[in-house]
Amino acid sequence: MRGAWRGRLPPLSLYIHTPWCLRKCPYCDFNSHATSTDPPFANYVEVLLADLDHELSSSAARRPLVSIFIGGGTPSLFPGASIAALLDGVRARATLAADCEITLEANPGAADSGRFTDYLNAGVKRLSIGVQSLSGHQLRRLGRIHDPAAARAAVRAAQTAGFGNLNLDLMFALPGQTLEQAREDLEALIALAPGHISYYQLTLEPNTAFHAAPPELPDPDLTAEIAAQGRELLAGASYGQYEVSAFARPGLCCRHNLNYWRFGDYLGIGAGAHGKLTDPGSGRVCRRAKLRHPSAYLAAPPGGWVSSERILDEEDLVFEFALNAFRLTDGFERSLFESATGLPWSRIAPLVAAAIDDGLLRADAEHLEPTELGRAFADELVGRFLV
Repeated sequence: MRGAWRGRLPPLSLYIHTPWCLRKCPYCDFNSHATSTDPPFANYVEVLLADLDHELSSSAARRPLVSIFIGGGTPSLFPGASIAALLDGVRARATLAADCEITLEANPGAADSGRFTDYLNAGVKRLSIGVQSLSGHQLRRLGRIHDPAAARAAVRAAQTAGFGNLNLDLMFALPGQTLEQAREDLEALIALAPGHISYYQLTLEPNTAFHAAPPELPDPDLTAEIAAQGRELLAGASYGQYEVSAFARPGLCCRHNLNYWRFGDYLGIGAGAHGKLTDPGSGRVCRRAKLRHPSAYLAAPPGGWVSSERILDEEDLVFEFALNAFRLTDGFERSLFESATGLPWSRIAPLVAAAIDDGLLRADAEHLEPTELGRAFADELVGRFLV
């Protein structure tokens, strides 16, 4: 069994899932459901807030929220009034840290400048726009509902509305993509001057249309070249890499995602949302998931939204901590492992020593981080902690 939990509780965030989108993209494995009619916005917000009441009934959840992330699906399908009602309801129920980061995901084909202004007025502080590519050909291959002009217009609308903290998503290693095409795509995105860029590889996930009928993707060597080229371009444009696929201008790292990667706690509300919570008495870490289908979630009786719940054992804690923390470019402090898991450093010391000997990690007395080799073989590195 794990040892007694030690240290202060980790930071607490809130994830809110909106499950609807206009079209299911062929690469998407998120809990999203295409709809041709307006979702029941008001009803869904009401149930979200009841779900939050249930989450907050636990003493473990009575901590200030350091961040809120509204993800999907496509949250920007929701009108500004619905987002305002949602965030007003959250503020009425929970304590928010003075500098609480509030992010909302948006798609260029599902929003306009008036809606962005409404989101800002509702309290959203950070907007994350799913551009994915600025090539019309690639956007069609990816099943996106917008074109490059709509993507650029959405970014301009967000900036005009007053969002100084803006993330843009861009994928690479797209079907048939060459090294030069990948360069042109990323350079075009950098020219839009967001504060944060999520630059990540297209992968074929199970239970997606692309997995069932795979497109021809760049081979592993070309994919590695594209990734290295991207890191160089982003560094040259003053975007610091702080995680496997996250690059930010100074002071604009995503605090919500950093809390995930540093094994912090988070409440999850909404269809298919997941949460992780540390009990202040026993130190046990509980993972909880909500009913996935929107209709089942909306029809559930009060308190009946949970689909699964489990307490993490020592092996779970070690592996899940490694799975998250080794994504961080700068690594983590030894004390973080002990405080976040409640386990002594000796629990992983032999595994760490072996990874150092093999050149996957480097460490000093207080700090541990992946080497360049460890980042290149991240799956191998994390797999060593699955014991």
